[in-house]
Amino acid sequence: MTYVLAIALGLVAGVLAGMFGVGGGILFVPTLVVLGLGPHEATGTSLLAIVPTVVVGTWRQSSYGNVRWRGALVIGVVAAAAAQGGVALAEALSDATLRKLFAGLLVLVAAQIAWRARHADR
Repeated sequence: MTYVLAIALGLVAGVLAGMFGVGGGILFVPTLVVLGLGPHEATGTSLLAIVPTVVVGTWRQSSYGNVRWRGALVIGVVAAAAAQGGVALAEALSDATLRKLFAGLLVLVAAQIAWRARHADR
């Protein structure tokens, strides 16, 4: 049953990542927690699980000319370096605190998307 849900998660995350550039942490972490992983394990698993999605999505978007390689490289290098600090911070937090912070992030992301959608129609 868990593998069936993991396959469904991969399918949904892959489609959303290809369409909108989202899917990794926003979908993987909450779903992995529902599947029984703790927040720390869900975060680590999500980071590895997104690698194939990123590779395939980038390859396809690149074929359409939608990838700005220099900007992506700068963002990627800085984010990879900063991720070290994020991992250390996450490990210092309890599961409950990490779960609450992630929930807050999801609320902020949802609010930003809703605000932009509302103002894009004007």
